[in-house]
Amino acid sequence: MQQISLPTAASQSEIATLGSLLLKRLPDAFVSQEEVDRQWQPLGYAGRPDFARAVAEYQTFSELLRGYDIDLHFLPQSRDTGLDSLYARDASIVCAEGMVLCRMGKPERRGEPEAHAALFEELGIPVHGAITGDGTVEGGDAVWLDERTLVLGRGYRTNDDGIRQLEALLAQCVDDIFLVPLPHYRGPGDVFHLMSILSPVDRDLAVVYSPLMPVTLRERLLDRGMHLVEVPDAEFSTLGCNVLAVAPRKCLMVNGNPR
Repeated sequence: MQQISLPTAASQSEIATLGSLLLKRLPDAFVSQEEVDRQWQPLGYAGRPDFARAVAEYQTFSELLRGYDIDLHFLPQSRDTGLDSLYARDASIVCAEGMVLCRMGKPERRGEPEAHAALFEELGIPVHGAITGDGTVEGGDAVWLDERTLVLGRGYRTNDDGIRQLEALLAQCVDDIFLVPLPHYRGPGDVFHLMSILSPVDRDLAVVYSPLMPVTLRERLLDRGMHLVEVPDAEFSTLGCNVLAVAPRKCLMVNGNPR
């Protein structure tokens, strides 16, 4: 069994310097162009991914992460997961007491938390709990504003039962879980999470897309003294709001979003 750094209170952050990261390699998620062609439309993708181009882009992404001396751990290929397993954040949430296994709101992704659990056992990472029954929670709807404050989006991927379960699991880890309603936007079949409109990059700085942001959330951020970097309409669809902080104010983002 390979032992790695265990979750601590410092893990409850979107902006702390990253020491280790869980990923899924593009070839292990997409498998082949034939598999992409079979899945992309049923999964609701906006267009047909090009397997070879995606592999090259993901290799560049991995190399950028290694340039920050981040210890990378990879989920294996699994017949119980599909293309969406590339988005490893959604299937589990880290807290000071260990990992919380999510239950996916998108039925095609239901096998992902179990795949995470198997790797956590192999790496010696404790599992603190899991969302079960009719509850659904996806990690893209959970954003740490600081080590004791979690914003949780209620939308099509995260429901009321899942929220109640997550609140109970995190009772000793947080002082405040701030619930915000997410917009209908393009409906239940669309890929929309809280992190589609909010990416913290420092304690006082966040990248946001305000047109889809609940008023209560925007007011909460401003009340905390946060400066908001507003993503323009033209860059929302090209993932301008999806920014990864590898350390405070050190970010990776998608090319082609100059503003």
